[in-house]
Amino acid sequence: MTTFQKPAKTFIEQVNILKYRGMLIADEQAAAFYLGQINYYRLGAYWLPFEKDHATHTFKAGTTFEQVLDLYVFDRELRLLVLDAIERIEVTLRTRLAYELAHRHDCHAYMKPTIFKNFKAWAQLVASLIGEIDRADEVFIDHYKKTYSQPELPPIWSVSEVMSFGQLSKWYQQLAPMPTRRAIANHFDCDQQQFEGLIQHFVYVRNLCAHHSRLWNRKFTKTIAKPKTKPQGLANQGNFDQTNDSDRKIYNTLVFIVYFMDKIAPHHSWRTRLLNLLERHPNISKTAMGFPANWQSFAIWQR
Repeated sequence: MTTFQKPAKTFIEQVNILKYRGMLIADEQAAAFYLGQINYYRLGAYWLPFEKDHATHTFKAGTTFEQVLDLYVFDRELRLLVLDAIERIEVTLRTRLAYELAHRHDCHAYMKPTIFKNFKAWAQLVASLIGEIDRADEVFIDHYKKTYSQPELPPIWSVSEVMSFGQLSKWYQQLAPMPTRRAIANHFDCDQQQFEGLIQHFVYVRNLCAHHSRLWNRKFTKTIAKPKTKPQGLANQGNFDQTNDSDRKIYNTLVFIVYFMDKIAPHHSWRTRLLNLLERHPNISKTAMGFPANWQSFAIWQR
């Protein structure tokens, strides 16, 4: 191992490095400006596909700074679009979980260890939830504390609003009564086991978006299983081919987001907004996102 001795580079010096490695830069001042707003190493994730030799970081002939920037802008817009849809899915899950627990098991059902699979996991969820309640500055939490002495904790329809998406996913994962699990999943016309995995995947993708991580060309570690029954028809409209890790790309996520949006917001514009984004960036590789060759013929993408 050697000692790190690389000096910090100015933005103009960073531009010169890119030029030396073969990137075409029409406006060096503009490139320096963008590097002043977007960290060199963040943008570097987007020029990796343009390298002809990663060891020397030299670029393929004809690679331009504008191409890289266009890919970055596309990915940012895609990330915001995905985050918008997942937020709506999360809010609906929060509503259905609270509704079904309250109506089937009573308004403080989350305090009943008997309806959850694992006592230790349930106890950890409750402890985490109590911490969220104590930190919450929501008016409805404060109102409950000032109005009621027993039970000490608010009802499920209140506390669900301070659960993170990750916590919601874990509460559903630990939920034992099959009729309740099915009732929640059925709102999305989804098999309860498939639904559990999908929510975990959406939590994973939501966290990537929230931390401004790349979606384009990313290989997901938490993937979506091929549906066996419900949702009906999506097994043939997703891309579950493991060749070239196609099943680990963003395409399947987008398919299931559109499917869920059709269920919870029938008149939504999300599908059109996604298709418009793809049309505005025609040179972005869809294969790198796991899109199959004939994806536009699938029913899920019809406007």
